[in-house]
Amino acid sequence: MADIKIEKNPERGGYVLRANCVVPERIERVFDYFANAFNLEELTPRWLNFTVATPPPIVMREGVLIDYRLTLHGIPVRWQSEISAWEPHRRFVDQALRSPYRWWHHEHLFEEVEGGTRVTDIVQYGVPGGALIHFLAVKRDVQRIFEYRQQQLAAVFPNSGPGE
Repeated sequence: MADIKIEKNPERGGYVLRANCVVPERIERVFDYFANAFNLEELTPRWLNFTVATPPPIVMREGVLIDYRLTLHGIPVRWQSEISAWEPHRRFVDQALRSPYRWWHHEHLFEEVEGGTRVTDIVQYGVPGGALIHFLAVKRDVQRIFEYRQQQLAAVFPNSGPGE
């Protein structure tokens, strides 16, 4: 089952999103899916016109830089992330070096559970314009993006079992 919460971040300021879902698949297969940076295009809503701009192959590891292009409310945006932590089949972290946010730190966690793999996203982010802009646009957009992501994960891993 999906679970998404966005709250103020008491540690750093800004906001923190926590999203959890369980997919019925082995942790190795789920992590390997996320290890292919181009699969992010499939997990991102079409209304963002999101593409990976870094040419293949992208070999995921700590220190890798990945460039993206997207459109946010009709405005073209360039985004660059650095993989700042890489622990295969457990976790990785991407942080934005360039984005529309003041900061963006996204930790991806993977945990074997009964029935498959729990995928947890913890995103800490700051918004230019602060609480008003977050309330008017950003919170809703971030919520929609992660809802879509969880729907897509369910479609990518629909009925496979942990032992398959």
